[in-house]
Amino acid sequence: MKAPSLFPRLFLIASVSTAAWAADWPIWRGPTFDGITAEKEWQLKADPKVVWEAEVGLGFSSFVVSQGKVLTTGHAEEQDTIYCFDAKTGKELWKHSYAADLGDKYYEGGTSATPTFDGDKIYHLSRWGDLFCLEAVTGKVVWEKNVQKETDANIPDWGFAGAPLVQDNLLLLNVGKAGMAVEKATGKTLWKSEVDNAGYSTPYPISHAGKKLAVIGSGDVYIAVDVKSGQQVWSFKWNTRYGVNAADPILVGDNLFISTGYNKGCALLKLGEGEPQKVWENKALKNMFNSSIILDGHIYGIDGDHNSRCAMKCVRLSDGQEMWAEKEVGFASLTASVDGRLLVLTAKGELIEVKASPGKYIENSRAQILNGKCWSTPVLANGLLYARNSEGHVVCLELGK
Repeated sequence: MKAPSLFPRLFLIASVSTAAWAADWPIWRGPTFDGITAEKEWQLKADPKVVWEAEVGLGFSSFVVSQGKVLTTGHAEEQDTIYCFDAKTGKELWKHSYAADLGDKYYEGGTSATPTFDGDKIYHLSRWGDLFCLEAVTGKVVWEKNVQKETDANIPDWGFAGAPLVQDNLLLLNVGKAGMAVEKATGKTLWKSEVDNAGYSTPYPISHAGKKLAVIGSGDVYIAVDVKSGQQVWSFKWNTRYGVNAADPILVGDNLFISTGYNKGCALLKLGEGEPQKVWENKALKNMFNSSIILDGHIYGIDGDHNSRCAMKCVRLSDGQEMWAEKEVGFASLTASVDGRLLVLTAKGELIEVKASPGKYIENSRAQILNGKCWSTPVLANGLLYARNSEGHVVCLELGK
């Protein structure tokens, strides 16, 4: 793997630095919000090299990577902990722990949301509404508060799960029916919404008529809000069993794709003036909580819930037509690269490289990299792949060619 990198000699140093972190993954779903990395120089071998391993405690957080640091979270001994490791060596740089309930209602519990890097700061929202701003280098707390107690927002059955979204000087949170925003420098609440149940997705940024909007998934509706004011611009009713709108929306042009599990299905919405218009809706792809990937006009994702018969599927974006289904993959999560390859982590810990082909399922290679329950999305950044299981065993693999 190439050494990490971002005027006379100073210009050269700056240029090297910029290139060094070009493949960073500082936020949930990556810098383009779609689960697709710009990285191309990677290869999955049958026995990939393990660079380092770590234990972080019970949880389902994914990873974020920025300037040589990687973050994830876990729960142990009545505490949640944010861990910061050296991305290349796995050396623990710092950790921040805080009191937290296990929250094992309906499942084993533990942490859910993935932290967010923003330059020299880190933001994190717990299942119970604890919101932190930390220094990225030291882990020192800049400010903290509990937004649930402040707003009286309902706590969803599985707790808050969306990652904080940075928009200019604001931090957007999926708390309340249509989200809320705080000032990222101080934590001061700038706007909030009704206390109804939030969904479990991360606020998704879009723009319309020159305004910055965010799409918030609540328990029964998707709502677009003005980022600065919180004003609700449009809504689309989307009733789901248990209110589990967890997979993130994906925007392609002026079309927004949404998908939910528990036999709800998926839909494509046309955005324009006024309320969204439904292009199509069917049950071909039911994302329980792991989001799909859209490449070259086709959607790749997992259809079905973890306790049902699941399949990896390819669905045509334009009309919702199912192109193929591969039941052998089962329940899984996935990420992708711009060169048309998918990295699929099955619930049983097998990592599979799949070609993004609408014609048929094409598997290039696979490797058993973890044991136990693996529901968290893997992350590929700077030639290294980060993956974990629910018990908190983290593995970093070298995927550079």
